[in-house]
Amino acid sequence: MRQGYPEKQVCITGAGQSDVGRPSPKDALELTVEACERAVASAGLTMADIDGITTYPGPQTTKGDGMSPVGATEVLHSLGLQPVWVGASTEGHYQMGAIFQAIQAIATGLCRHVLVFRTLAQATARTAASDAAILGGGRSKAARVLGGYSWSLPYNALSGANLHALYATAYFKKYGARSEQLGAIAVNSRRMAAGNPNAIYRKPITIDDYMASRVISSPLRLYDCDTHIDGSTAILFSHRDVARDLRQSPIGIEAMGMAYGGVGVGIHTGDFTSLPATRAGDMLWSRTDLKPRDVDVAQIYDGFSILTLLWLEALGFCGRGEAAAFVEGGSRIGLDGELPMNTGGGQLSAGRFHGYGHTYEACVQLWGLGGERQVQDAKVCAVCNGAFGYGALLLRTE
Repeated sequence: MRQGYPEKQVCITGAGQSDVGRPSPKDALELTVEACERAVASAGLTMADIDGITTYPGPQTTKGDGMSPVGATEVLHSLGLQPVWVGASTEGHYQMGAIFQAIQAIATGLCRHVLVFRTLAQATARTAASDAAILGGGRSKAARVLGGYSWSLPYNALSGANLHALYATAYFKKYGARSEQLGAIAVNSRRMAAGNPNAIYRKPITIDDYMASRVISSPLRLYDCDTHIDGSTAILFSHRDVARDLRQSPIGIEAMGMAYGGVGVGIHTGDFTSLPATRAGDMLWSRTDLKPRDVDVAQIYDGFSILTLLWLEALGFCGRGEAAAFVEGGSRIGLDGELPMNTGGGQLSAGRFHGYGHTYEACVQLWGLGGERQVQDAKVCAVCNGAFGYGALLLRTE
């Protein structure tokens, strides 16, 4: 274990997730409080112990798209917290930014226990307006479109599916990948979700079901797209010095990696068969003596299934152009495979938590709480998320 990096001083000590709905009868603040209370309780702490809080990306209530309906201020007051540190909102699509903020705040001595949460109410938003989830927010479509979306919306690229279908098309063409290979990710997600009582979709599907599903944006099909939900996830980070005295065995943060790209602001570079996530992978492995072969279980971002292929390659689990063959048939990524993947169902089946559900599931696995979806003797877990900004964590049991 390489010393000197801030993440080495920090552990995950608690994790909680609200009940998930599509839509939920609870409002966004109720869901957030539920997840936060469960995270703090799982660590055996009280709200009086929590001295830091942050979230991604901060409150965004004007678009009506349910993307980020609550912020840290109203949550800390609802929980009765008296923090000495509150993280700033993280810009754009950099989902793991709040986690990295929390790690740095703890490692530099600003606080001891930081609660990081991510809340979405997109299912409710879509109930109110069917176009609420288009890029830029459906309710604001009559207004001038600004920023990166001004390069996509005028060409009817109204969804992330349209943008990432370009990557899938290029990947298929360059490497000869096939839809049946890509579909193995969706089939595996449903198989895993069957063991997760909080997953939205738990009924198994076959590769024939996948191939029969409608095309959303060629070559991406219905089951290649994650699902809108109402729900919240909270992760509790603590300084290593106090982590060993808590209820759960601490989960060490072995390494972290990050990168940012231009897809979210209309800048596409390269040949569309890779992502700047490769830089996040390079950073991750440069901060540890562990190697991809040491990973027991992986929670790989699956906002769209093509992103899972690109992330597998970015993190070095297979070579460039090899990910489609790696997942084909599902045996390698199943519970008994060489790299069990997205064991809670991922975003394709459990619901779109923008990657925070993956971090939660990593904790479930490393604490041995997965029940019928538990990977035997899981000690090291890789977690990554992001389709525009890119973050990765390597977690291990202490």
